[in-house]
Amino acid sequence: MSTDVERAWAYLSRVAEPPCPELAALVADEGPVAAAEKVRRGDVAQTLERRTEARRESGCAQTDLDVLARMGGRLVTAFDDEWPLLNFVAFGNLDRPQGHAPLVLWAVGPVRMDDVARRAAAIVGTRAATAYGEHVAADLAAGLAMRDVAVVSGGAFGIDGAAHRAALAADGVTVAVVAGGLDVPYPAGHAGLLRRIGEEGLVLSEYPPGSRPTRSRFLTRNRLVAALSGATVVVEAGARSGASNTAGWAEALGHPVCAVPGPVTSAASVGCHRLLRDHATLVTRAEDVVELVGRIGELAPAEQAPASPLDGLTDTERRIYDALPKRGARTADEVAFGAGIPAHQVLGPLAMLEVAGLVVRDGGRWRIGTRR
Repeated sequence: MSTDVERAWAYLSRVAEPPCPELAALVADEGPVAAAEKVRRGDVAQTLERRTEARRESGCAQTDLDVLARMGGRLVTAFDDEWPLLNFVAFGNLDRPQGHAPLVLWAVGPVRMDDVARRAAAIVGTRAATAYGEHVAADLAAGLAMRDVAVVSGGAFGIDGAAHRAALAADGVTVAVVAGGLDVPYPAGHAGLLRRIGEEGLVLSEYPPGSRPTRSRFLTRNRLVAALSGATVVVEAGARSGASNTAGWAEALGHPVCAVPGPVTSAASVGCHRLLRDHATLVTRAEDVVELVGRIGELAPAEQAPASPLDGLTDTERRIYDALPKRGARTADEVAFGAGIPAHQVLGPLAMLEVAGLVVRDGGRWRIGTRR
């Protein structure tokens, strides 16, 4: 049997639609048990009474905790060690209707929230993802997982699912923040995926067991995806999308917002291009994201450009090489004239280019070699 404190938290989690700052303030003043009793009696301020009136007689607390116990889960609050306080404290500075920290989080999985929040990135995007978008999301997630960065997403079809699966395949940590009860897998087609995340990573919800996802709950959930992540990466997003909403929360919380460019003709990338035009950081590889969420000084390595035999040439050698025609051959004097270099200074560089296989001497004339 659960303790009075656990039942109080479970009751408070259900009695008002989260987030509810008035309820959070009451709990901070009275403690969870006393706060629950006051709400149950209706002995609260009028604003809070209106928000709790419909559910204050709910008697589901023990049933909700029993469901959680059967799933091997736990109820996490600000009084627990794993609560990621620093990630949620920024909500106190927001002036947005849903811009408040959660009161309670229902969790299933062996991974601790505070461990995730130290080094995590959100990968989000449209449900109607293209093959390109799913490929990029999987590549980013696998790269992040290999670099010990937790991948946070929403468990949905499309980009979310591709990111979760890739992180699991790379033996990394992934977190799904869902918009309904932990016992109500949504979408149903991801029931197996969410079960596996709960076995190896972490599944989180602000809503008690039995709660059904709704549009408003998805939008409310997005703030937690952004808050738990050091940066939010939007892989594909339409003109109006939940992924862009998540990016908006990340920006409001002061976290970096990143976007992956797509074809300019793709409706699935309109939201990404809008973010890139406005403020987002363009990313194309996992190292770019690690640079934003990693430790101080953990910089992305420079991208390797294709190697060319011409890369090591001096300025003089390059000018002489460029003075040779694509077809045909020239005398040393003609090369000197074309390069704008005195004739007596071209024979040495021409010899070096010949050794490198870049030019060939054909009688008294020079032509470009086969190695380019």
